[in-house]
Amino acid sequence: MSTHERSDATEARGTEVTTEATTGRPAAPRTPEGSGGPPGLRGLDAAGGLAALRGLLDRPLASYYLLLSSAGLLLLIGLTMVFSATSVRDYAEGGNATATLAKQAIFAVIGIVAFWACQRLPTRTFRAVAWPALGVSVVLLLLLNALMALQSLAGVRRIGPFYADLNWLHLGPIQLQPSELAKFALVLWGADVIARKGAKLGWWRELATPLFPVVGLLFVLVGYNDLGTMLCLLALVVGLLWAAGVRLRVFATLTAVGLLGIGLLVAVASLGAGSGERGAENYRLARLTNFIDPPPPEQCKLEECYQMVQARYAIENGGWFGTGLGKSTLKWEWLPAAENDFIFAVIAEELGVVGCGVVVVLFAVLAYTGLRIARRVADPFRRLAAAGATAWLVGQAVINIGGVVGLLPLTGVPLPFISDGGSALVVTLAAIGMLASFARAEPDAARALHARPPARWVRLVWAPLPPLPGRRRAGAPPAARARVPRERRGDDQAAPRVRGDRTGRGSANERRR
Repeated sequence: MSTHERSDATEARGTEVTTEATTGRPAAPRTPEGSGGPPGLRGLDAAGGLAALRGLLDRPLASYYLLLSSAGLLLLIGLTMVFSATSVRDYAEGGNATATLAKQAIFAVIGIVAFWACQRLPTRTFRAVAWPALGVSVVLLLLLNALMALQSLAGVRRIGPFYADLNWLHLGPIQLQPSELAKFALVLWGADVIARKGAKLGWWRELATPLFPVVGLLFVLVGYNDLGTMLCLLALVVGLLWAAGVRLRVFATLTAVGLLGIGLLVAVASLGAGSGERGAENYRLARLTNFIDPPPPEQCKLEECYQMVQARYAIENGGWFGTGLGKSTLKWEWLPAAENDFIFAVIAEELGVVGCGVVVVLFAVLAYTGLRIARRVADPFRRLAAAGATAWLVGQAVINIGGVVGLLPLTGVPLPFISDGGSALVVTLAAIGMLASFARAEPDAARALHARPPARWVRLVWAPLPPLPGRRRAGAPPAARARVPRERRGDDQAAPRVRGDRTGRGSANERRR
């Protein structure tokens, strides 16, 4: 080393010592040349990424933003795929490629208004409308089943402005699905009933009145026409009872009763239940047997497993990255209900495994967020309603996707947020609004919003401030007040009698006793 090089090294060391002396911190070690990338990325490894993700999830409003982002992306994907699945058919039939998209967009706007209204409501409002919503749902389901029975037995299709079409009830120009309203009503009513019972849920008679009779009535009214929607209601009830901490033997009993009920509903398809016809082949039993023992595609009959075969053709045609958005071929009258029940097959064909993975991940984020809200809120009703709504939405998505890819029997339920359907989309967005209201009411979120409240016009236009949590720990029951003996109620200043302990701090007489 030359004299000039030694002097440069000495100056560099002197600079490091000066930096350490002035800042009080040791100088950062120098990175050898060529040993790393840019300075901002050198410390970014797997542990750092997990720490950053954990820091984001620890933010007070993380649940709220996760809920909005996952639901919003699913809604955007749904509108895009509905347009892709229906544009060619709409143009061929009416010359307007956006007819179905426009209708779905109108329902999406109505659903966003329902979301906005529900996220502004307090808990007492949800509990107040639980019983009226359940009553309206039962009346509409009874009317739907009565019209279907008259149509099947007497050939009467219409009574005044009312007529039924399988799962849809037409009230003049209004068309709706009572079973979709029944899902939301069961979430509110079931959470309210279970929250009022509290610790008494350990007794069978508390579960038997009035929870089980009402749930059984809804199962019969819904399952007679739509077995898939009844399974969604079953997932909802399981989520409610699981969040309430019901014993496992209750779940075992419910499983046995549920399997028996499903068997009866499968059997009544031969009598005309659902889309079946009296004396014809039981289509529900055929779907079940085709799932358990599927025939080869070349030997498959047209009526039995045509839908399953076409869905698998679409998945195979898509591959890993898909054929491209709008370039599906099986949606042209080959794949039945391509815009509704089998829209996931269209996603698989056009966007491939990558697109399907994005949809599944978004539903997984929604499931995580719903359970996170249920775990963090302090009010029992909020906890139960959040768990029930999450079980309903995620369970319905699992049933739909599992049926399309062949992991579950076909049931004909739509995919939430994505499938074409007005009633389902509006009710689903209303449930998301309820979850958003609960997410803002988390203890940390409520404190953060009150610490830095938004502007007054934001609170008026978007959502009001949630109530502040109490002083006691979230989820902890209030301490029970001890009963004061009658003879000591008037002497508040009397010193309590202290027994002698084993540490020797009592008097000598007490220790001898």
